[in-house]
Amino acid sequence: MAAIETDEDDFEIDAEDLDDSPVTGSVSEQLSLLVNDLHITYRVFGAKKVGHGPAKEQSALQKFLSRGASSQQGVREVHAVRGISFSARHGESIGIIGVNGSGKSTLLRAIAGLIPPAQGSVYVAGDPALLGVNAVLMGDLTGERNIMIGGLALGLTPQQVKDRYQDVVDFAEIGEFVNLPMKSYSSGMGQRLRFAISASAVPDILMIDEALSTGDAGFRAKSKARINEVREAAGTVFLVSHSLATVKSMCERVLWVHQGQLVMDGPAEEVCKHYRRFVVASREAAKAKADAEK
Repeated sequence: MAAIETDEDDFEIDAEDLDDSPVTGSVSEQLSLLVNDLHITYRVFGAKKVGHGPAKEQSALQKFLSRGASSQQGVREVHAVRGISFSARHGESIGIIGVNGSGKSTLLRAIAGLIPPAQGSVYVAGDPALLGVNAVLMGDLTGERNIMIGGLALGLTPQQVKDRYQDVVDFAEIGEFVNLPMKSYSSGMGQRLRFAISASAVPDILMIDEALSTGDAGFRAKSKARINEVREAAGTVFLVSHSLATVKSMCERVLWVHQGQLVMDGPAEEVCKHYRRFVVASREAAKAKADAEK
């Protein structure tokens, strides 16, 4: 594999504050998810070809003749997921790790049904719910209104949202800020509110995309307890995170994705150990290459 700069990958985030107790919950033999030879391809428009040397001047005739092909220029296909296959059972908590751009978030969006596969298939037993740091909540609206909108989007009734409203506020630890527009929140407050809204329902499959990187040890402990509640209700949890400490604390199984392919699928401790060695080696190789080019 090619050396990759991964300075943004945090191996440990307050690891000493994480609860080292094993994740709990019974895993059944019944499948909740089956991903079979999944391929996801994006078409990127407006991509310009990068070349060397000064640009060549075109004559008026050359410009006229090239106009018909202009609509095909600058279109590039990105093969984000390449033939990934795996299955998940009810009650499992599965981490997904990989360097930036490896296809982790794309994989979750495909499982959630937000991206159609170019090839392969995804079979889901139940309703998946995707929680990400970029979950679409409205910055101009108050936290209170966003709780209502988010709860309804998760399939709760207006009365159910009202019944769980105070629990969401308390879980998110935002206090009186719930009455202010979300655009006034810090990034941590916004992430905690997104998680709390998603946690107000018990989905069959809960997918968490980089939404647990903010908060103190107390908030992470509550998040882990909530994940265990989902699992105990025969749900399945997927967690994407750059923090290996968080992944090992909350998941017993890990998928390592690299360049859109599934590199390793196994026990959390073992997969994280191999992934960490790979990233350290990649960083050292990249540094040695940079030093050699100076």
